[in-house]
Amino acid sequence: MTTTILIFTLVLLVGAYLAGLLGSLTGLGGGVVVIPLLTLGFNVDFHYAIGAALVASIATSSGAASAYVREGITNVRLGMFLEIATTVGAVGGALIALWMPINAIAIIYGLVLILTAAMQYRRKVDHSGVVGSVAAQRLGLFGTYPVKGVGLVAYQLTNVVWGFLIMIMAGVLSGLLGIGSGVLKVLAMDCTMKVPFKVSTTTSNFMIGVTAAASAVVYIQRGYIDPGIACPVMIGVLFGALTGARLLKRMKVTLLRQIFAIAILLVAANMIYNGFTGKF
Repeated sequence: MTTTILIFTLVLLVGAYLAGLLGSLTGLGGGVVVIPLLTLGFNVDFHYAIGAALVASIATSSGAASAYVREGITNVRLGMFLEIATTVGAVGGALIALWMPINAIAIIYGLVLILTAAMQYRRKVDHSGVVGSVAAQRLGLFGTYPVKGVGLVAYQLTNVVWGFLIMIMAGVLSGLLGIGSGVLKVLAMDCTMKVPFKVSTTTSNFMIGVTAAASAVVYIQRGYIDPGIACPVMIGVLFGALTGARLLKRMKVTLLRQIFAIAILLVAANMIYNGFTGKF
């Protein structure tokens, strides 16, 4: 029995490490890989898989976010403002997940994976010359970020209300599915609020850990965070993400991201199929 548990833990640790590594190299995050790994690979209950993914998100986000804050790229004020929306949504999403049928969650998860894969092919635009809205100015959401060889570049943003509403939906999906919902967060900041891409991605990373922590409280109260699953996943994803961050500086990952996006689409199709056929 002890040997079986040890083997399961080691295999899970290696799987989580690879999930964190791939998530870091492709920019999708380890949580996107962890839940299919646990549910499809290890037959772990969906709720326990979500709980483990949330714990992993807290760990990986905290490590990466601190580095970006020190570099002055993250807009902390914008992140804290939008975190109000995502936290409310995250608690609501976690409560919905407790009574929603697992098959329905699997279908929604598959659809979000498809959106995530599609975002890999989206053109990344650094918005310049944006005239900020009065609301954004009054809230003090304008900022600057460093550009190598140029110095600090100032930027403004707009559509605060729409961005806030999208963030509520991002929070709901985070609590419901156990992923950081970085796709919706980047959509809210980059596409809607016209925040420069580098700032939107780093600010999203800063927010993911707080959003996941809000959702995790509900899962802890209901007993859906199993240390035997969550701890190996957290350690594996964290070290995988750190390795990926180092390799990212030396690797050309464009092809890898395209291949991984196709793999994610296949996993999404599997999730949706299993959801409709009631296999979860």
